[in-house]
Amino acid sequence: MKIKPHIPEESSPLQEKFINYVMLDGKKSTARKIFTETLKIISKKTGGDPEKVFKTAIDNAKPEMEVKPKRIGGGVYQIPREVPPGRALALAFRWIIGGARDKKGAGMSEKLAQELMDAANGQGLAIKKKEDTHRMAQANKAFAHLARY
Repeated sequence: MKIKPHIPEESSPLQEKFINYVMLDGKKSTARKIFTETLKIISKKTGGDPEKVFKTAIDNAKPEMEVKPKRIGGGVYQIPREVPPGRALALAFRWIIGGARDKKGAGMSEKLAQELMDAANGQGLAIKKKEDTHRMAQANKAFAHLARY
């Protein structure tokens, strides 16, 4: 019985970070299998470049604004702030993976592929979450002047 050496396909640092977010209980090989299977499903369904769809989905799901609660003089105000790039990426990953995990019925790679394609097309749970966050920031614009306190 010969053991084949597993040679991972080249992946970008962004993809590696995403794989780390997919990973549960330290099972990175399982997370990597899910991700590669997801890319195969995307290329089969779209007929295009799955990495491009992946990047577009991440960019579409990144929030620009969010609200942070701040206590000022006995009241707690939701203050709108710009999201730093690192946090925006983390939120996009979290929302896409969360949206895929919430779906029922299919395998994780199929659900993740569907969520990524939805996000790339400006739909899906991750995009809804982003829009809700932006709506909250817009609604609390009046408290923006309290950000400096």
